[in-house]
Amino acid sequence: MTVTESRIAGAAPPAARPPRPRRSRHTRAVLFFVVPFGVLFVLFYLVPIGYAIVQSLYKLERTGTFGPAREVFGGLVQYERVFADGPFWASVGRVLLFGAVQVPVMLGLALLLALLLDSGLVKGRRFFRLAFFVPYAVPGVVAAIMWGYLYSPNLSPFTALTRNVDFLSADLVLWAMANVVTWVYVGYNMLIIYSSLLSIPTEIYEAARIDGAGQFRIAWSVKIPLVLPAIVLTTVFSIIGTLQLIAEPQVFRSFSSAVSSTYTPNLTVYSTSSIPNFNLAAAFSVVLALATFALSFTFLKATQGRSER
Repeated sequence: MTVTESRIAGAAPPAARPPRPRRSRHTRAVLFFVVPFGVLFVLFYLVPIGYAIVQSLYKLERTGTFGPAREVFGGLVQYERVFADGPFWASVGRVLLFGAVQVPVMLGLALLLALLLDSGLVKGRRFFRLAFFVPYAVPGVVAAIMWGYLYSPNLSPFTALTRNVDFLSADLVLWAMANVVTWVYVGYNMLIIYSSLLSIPTEIYEAARIDGAGQFRIAWSVKIPLVLPAIVLTTVFSIIGTLQLIAEPQVFRSFSSAVSSTYTPNLTVYSTSSIPNFNLAAAFSVVLALATFALSFTFLKATQGRSER
């Protein structure tokens, strides 16, 4: 049977093939947005990490007492020095104690402020939202200098307090710095939690009110569980920031003799590189980065199930 005869017989013509998607155009668009980020990520993140790891595997050798120094491959010699360095591990313990107290206080205040702004009980929410966030716009160094003057017995306008309570003493200087960090970052964390609160559908609140729940009950049983992923996120950021603490102790060294050059891990790295001993400083940095990753990952795994529920 010919084609003409098949058409006369009522046979359906062959179906036309669907047009092929224009993948090349989509691929170009994806590459346009991804490649710049990838290049910057490699240049300013992966390359410095790789360079620090390579540097940590070398050591300095001198020919004679006053001979020129040269770098030679030392293997894990620098890491042996890191793990045998008592002041470094004392500084790690110090910032862990700092974070165990400061992070819950800071995030508790941030959550409380976010709940107050979202409750509808506060008038002028735009003003207070900006007012709480303003300290974050102050650079950390400037904030540390400002609070350092307020703590100083001879410079503070609150001399009646600072002459009776030495905030810059060895016992209190760590918590004086914790106050600075809390003042700066409460508004930042509050904004993240508040943005998460705004994304909750209002129908959930209406259903809770129909069931007879008050403001406190809604906040405790509805809002806090729903913003738990945001709280986990801010906690991870705070853990990383705690282990990277350097601006506040570096500034407070000029106000207090209790802050040494090895007071925090990052200050130890900075002081070691100023000797200069870049190889040992690189080893300190690698160990600190691994400790930060391990602590953050452990916290994420421990809270992953709760935040998903």
